[in-house]
Amino acid sequence: MDNLKYYNESLAYDFEMFMPKPKQKTNSRDNIVVMPASKANKRRQSAAKAVSAPITLVLCAFLVLAGFCGNIALRLEINEVNSEINDMKAAISELDSEMISLEVEMERRICFANLELEAVKLGMKKPEKENVTYIRVNDKNAAKIADGTIVSEE
Repeated sequence: MDNLKYYNESLAYDFEMFMPKPKQKTNSRDNIVVMPASKANKRRQSAAKAVSAPITLVLCAFLVLAGFCGNIALRLEINEVNSEINDMKAAISELDSEMISLEVEMERRICFANLELEAVKLGMKKPEKENVTYIRVNDKNAAKIADGTIVSEE
């Protein structure tokens, strides 16, 4: 390639670089000699082709059968896991319903009416007006304790 044409004062592109290149003749080697195939070689090749076709067919059938068996085995495994999941979901829902029934029973036993009945059985009663002691606090926000000390805000 002549590099001088790139160093001329022209700034245009050389479009010859983008043109398709002409096909060149391929040089065939004259030193390669093709030997004629013998009849024994032809027989071996045809016998090998005759044997390889059934073997290939058997191998393909075996691979397809193995794929089907593998698919069935995987589906069985998936079904077993799904049944275990469904059993666990049933156990969870049963435990949830038992928890709800226990919560209802606890609320029934703790309700205020039952507490009041138990308190009456134990001899307790509601405070009456004479049982309540009121404390009056002066403007100074101070209180006198039973032992005589005065407690103030400060």
